[in-house]
Amino acid sequence: MRRLLTGAAAVALGVTGTLVMANSGNATSDQEVRYVVAYAEGSSAASARAAVKAAGGEIISENSAIGVATVTAGEGFAEAANASNALVGAAQDRIVGATTPDAASKARKQEVSKVETEFRSGKGTAPKTPKPKGSTEPLSGLQWDMKQIDAAAANKTERGKGVRVGILDTGVDGSHPDIAPNFDARLSRNFTTDIPVDANGATVDGPCEDEPDASCSDAADVDENGHGTHVASTIASPVNGVGITGVAPEADIVNLRAGQDSGYFFLQPSVDALTYAGRNGIDVVNMSYYVDPWLFNCTNHPADSAADQAEQVTIITAMQRALDYARARGVTLVAAAGNQAIDYTKPQTDASSPDYASEPGEAAYVRDLLDPESCVSMPTEGNGVIAVSSTGPSERKSYYSSYGDGFVDVAAPGGDAYDTADGTRDYAATILAAYPYDLGVAEGAIDPATGEVLVPWAVADCSSGECSYYQYLQGTSMASPHAAGVAALIVGEYGSRDYSGKTLSPKKVEKILLKSATDKACPVPADFTYVRHLPNGTTATSTHTCEGGEAPNGFYGSGIVDAKAAVSH
Repeated sequence: MRRLLTGAAAVALGVTGTLVMANSGNATSDQEVRYVVAYAEGSSAASARAAVKAAGGEIISENSAIGVATVTAGEGFAEAANASNALVGAAQDRIVGATTPDAASKARKQEVSKVETEFRSGKGTAPKTPKPKGSTEPLSGLQWDMKQIDAAAANKTERGKGVRVGILDTGVDGSHPDIAPNFDARLSRNFTTDIPVDANGATVDGPCEDEPDASCSDAADVDENGHGTHVASTIASPVNGVGITGVAPEADIVNLRAGQDSGYFFLQPSVDALTYAGRNGIDVVNMSYYVDPWLFNCTNHPADSAADQAEQVTIITAMQRALDYARARGVTLVAAAGNQAIDYTKPQTDASSPDYASEPGEAAYVRDLLDPESCVSMPTEGNGVIAVSSTGPSERKSYYSSYGDGFVDVAAPGGDAYDTADGTRDYAATILAAYPYDLGVAEGAIDPATGEVLVPWAVADCSSGECSYYQYLQGTSMASPHAAGVAALIVGEYGSRDYSGKTLSPKKVEKILLKSATDKACPVPADFTYVRHLPNGTTATSTHTCEGGEAPNGFYGSGIVDAKAAVSH
């Protein structure tokens, strides 16, 4: 992991004055804006609350454990708050009361990351299902990923019983037959509220009337995106004679929803989910996302306005407080390295941020990030977070996976549709995991009348008499849960009993995870060229340079996670 407490980032976390990162000047007098406000270190909660009120804001919720509050305010809040020493900053969330789009503009909620589904384009043939050997799970023959990390061997002695794994994602389908046996409905929570449209009127999550009570809040066992269900399934699908098996098939799945239906992940749900994890005996959390709207949060980039700089400082500050809070209470933090196919330790160009319009007219712009140390992606680059890169079936680093010597901690299978002998696409080279039925119907992948799968990238298992559905995805989002699953096995094997089941220091979990990983050296030559023959007939090439030679290195960190070695450490 690349530590935050260096250079400008250290200054940001130690600031005592007020930095408000909001562009509320464009809000009209009858239009309220929602902010996430961080209280300054050393200020009492009472003085911070008074500062918010004096600036014209109203606190609608407060996370007192880490000094963060959600505030609604009108025009002039940012300027007034800047005069207070009791606040670190305020991150603009969204316009409150934006117009809901009419039926004609209603659209399917935003897809998961393009990389995760782009291999599905064009015609294709569904992979054949090999007959599983030595397993009761009908689709285990399609799980090359579990073989790569030797999960079956580990499960002979350890399956994660008594370990709680929090899924910070788009939700979890708690009714899925290959999730329900391990789903903890009592502890699961949804920390998000659906956002119909952004400040420019573009559809985000869609109309709230889609929800049963039109409350804009989904139940804690719902996933209308599919991303979180796939992640949860990889970690802990049970051994029950249905579909597939997860890395830790007896671990408890706790939905700590922090992501919108559309796939956005904002600050307040993220910090609330992390602090909840710390209070409720969660042992491991998986975070396959970055906090929107900034891919990289910079503390003093010259292209950013003062308000935008302050917003990014607040995101860094609030997220690090929440990560620290959770880790200090026994939560091991695991996150995806990202699908940008870039070296995080080198200068970059970010043309995707901000990716969400929180005020009218706001749009992404180009920033040249010449000093990687002054710009960080959260939560992956947060202190105490285990960053996971992705591998394909051949163990090569996946073509889309971001990397960097000193950034990546470990690697794990996340799939690579083009990791084939001839560089053509193969769905089976990606990761198969649970797919919500209702989502499959909505996406046209499942025929609701017959239950038949209509696309080559989805699979049904009806061998138990009840059909369960699975989809192929790829991404570091799929790699991270493999590492989180191994972390759960480590807690189960070496942890001591507590009120929640098992517990083990995150520092010890990380040490065992990294030390037990299988060393994987940089390719020779270190400049590795990917050649992909795309379904449209074109060929795409890219070259990534692996630094570090033998493990640890920039592609694999300390190596590819090894479940068997981890529980035999």
